[in-house]
Amino acid sequence: MLPTLSVVIPTKNEERYLPAVLEALRRQTFQPKEIIVADAWSSDDTRSIAEHAGAIVVDGGLPSVGRNRGAAKATGELIFFLDADVIIRDDRFLENAVTEFAQRNLGIATCNLGVIEGNAYDVLVHHFYNFYARLLGSWHPHAPGFCILVKRSVHEQVGGFDESIMFCEDHEYAGRTAKASSFGFLDSVKIFVTTRRQERDGRWSMGIKYVLAEFHLIFIGPIRGDKFKYGFGYDEKK
Repeated sequence: MLPTLSVVIPTKNEERYLPAVLEALRRQTFQPKEIIVADAWSSDDTRSIAEHAGAIVVDGGLPSVGRNRGAAKATGELIFFLDADVIIRDDRFLENAVTEFAQRNLGIATCNLGVIEGNAYDVLVHHFYNFYARLLGSWHPHAPGFCILVKRSVHEQVGGFDESIMFCEDHEYAGRTAKASSFGFLDSVKIFVTTRRQERDGRWSMGIKYVLAEFHLIFIGPIRGDKFKYGFGYDEKK
C-alpha cells in the first residue's frame, strides 16, 4: 500500500493557472489525501477557486511561509510541494512519483523539468539545469520549490523551510533535508513549467540572477535579505 499524500500549493493571484493544476490533480489515478492551498491574500478569485475545488485554504505569505503553513495542516505521510503554474501531463504522475519514492526509500526528491511554450533557449536552459542538478546530486542538492516530494516526518525534523531566506530557499531546504535523509531524482516522472516569469522579467536578466545566486549559495551561503529583488506573484507588468 502506498503512503498517504498531501499536496501543498502556495499561491498569490493565481486565478489564471490554479484551475488547471487542480483539474490535473483531480484526474490522478492516485488521489492525495488532501490538497492545501496556502494563499498570500490574493486580490483575485484564487481562494474561491481553491475552495470550490475542495481544497483546504490557509493563510500563506512568501513561498517559504506558505509551504510551512500548508505543511502544518497536512496529515499525509508524504507532502508534495507544487506551484500553481506547473503542468502535470500524466494522469499517473502522483502514482508513479509516490511509488518510486517509496520503493527507493527516499526522504526528499524532485524530478526533471520540462518547459511549455518558450523557445529553443528555454528548452536548452532547462536541459542544462536538469544535467547540472543531477551532476551535483546530494553534494549540493537542487530541488525547485514547485516540485518537492518529502516525508512529512523529515520536513518536521528539519524545521521546514527557513522563512528568513528570501531567494533560493528551496535549494537551501533541499540541502538541509538531504543531510537528514536520502535525496534523489525521480526517473519515473517529469514536471512541466511555463515561461511566464521569463517573458515578464527577461530571459538574460533572469539567467544572470540565477547564476549569481548559485555562486552565492556555494561560496557564501543562504541568501537572506532582498539582494536579488525577488517578487512573489506574477502580475503582468503594466
